[in-house]
Amino acid sequence: MITFSNIKKTYLKGTVLALDDVSLDINKGQLFGLIGPDGAGKTTLFRILTTLLLPDSGTAIVNGLDIITDYKKIRDSIGYMPGKFSLYQDLSVEENLHFFATIFNTTIEENYELIKDIYIQIEPFKNRRAGKLSGGMKQKLALCCALIHNPEILILDEPTTGVDAVSRKEFWEMLKRLKLKGLTILVSTPYMDEANLCDQIALIQNGKILSVDEPHKIVSNFDGKLYSVKSAKIFQLMTLLKSYPDLKSCFAFGDALHATFLETTNYEELAQNLLKKGFEDIEIKEITPSIEDCFIQLVNSNK
Repeated sequence: MITFSNIKKTYLKGTVLALDDVSLDINKGQLFGLIGPDGAGKTTLFRILTTLLLPDSGTAIVNGLDIITDYKKIRDSIGYMPGKFSLYQDLSVEENLHFFATIFNTTIEENYELIKDIYIQIEPFKNRRAGKLSGGMKQKLALCCALIHNPEILILDEPTTGVDAVSRKEFWEMLKRLKLKGLTILVSTPYMDEANLCDQIALIQNGKILSVDEPHKIVSNFDGKLYSVKSAKIFQLMTLLKSYPDLKSCFAFGDALHATFLETTNYEELAQNLLKKGFEDIEIKEITPSIEDCFIQLVNSNK
């Protein structure tokens, strides 16, 4: 459905590298996630895909159409929801929806079935100005406007940033239902926990793709065993562990440290040494890596 081949993009006359030789293949009907922190290159890649930016080099094909020569046809076949709320704040919910339907020479009634499950949640506020809606309601309205022309591909740039946990959960439930209707969905997010909700993900950092696979496969490819190390004196513990010769990696994760060691490490001996150093409440246990653990390991290995 979508193919990126060796896409490169720079800003400020080539001094800032935003995308570094990015290649991706996204299949029809997938819910595909682009996962990475702010500044990783997610928005730049989406703007190229939506024909809003031209790459410095490389090609991008959307459903057989080239982003440069066929940009008008591509714009008719995609729905785009940018990261920042970009609808007309002084127009009402209903007026915004009518406006976007008119742009694409359609009507709300023609494609109502596609947005029905979402729109009925904001319909009681249809006469309210968009700028007066809550974050979750703005999110739903933006999604309706992106869908009103019945696109083949839905592109969502960090749609859950800045909304509450309940709205985030509701939004992903909506995406699952849309996927069942045959849409190909691309979504970017800085939230690593959302990666597991996608069929396939690409981990991106500093404009480079670190890994592309199904979430559970990325986790299964974690190199080595991961341990959670806890103590009330967490900062002193990190300082001590970083001087330990068998340590491979160590970083703070909530109220614990996530660490990897050489395969020859004697963990009973390590625990005893930490006890002698005054960490009487030390707790070391093996844990299953998360997507965030895998991401950090991939970042470190690509330095």
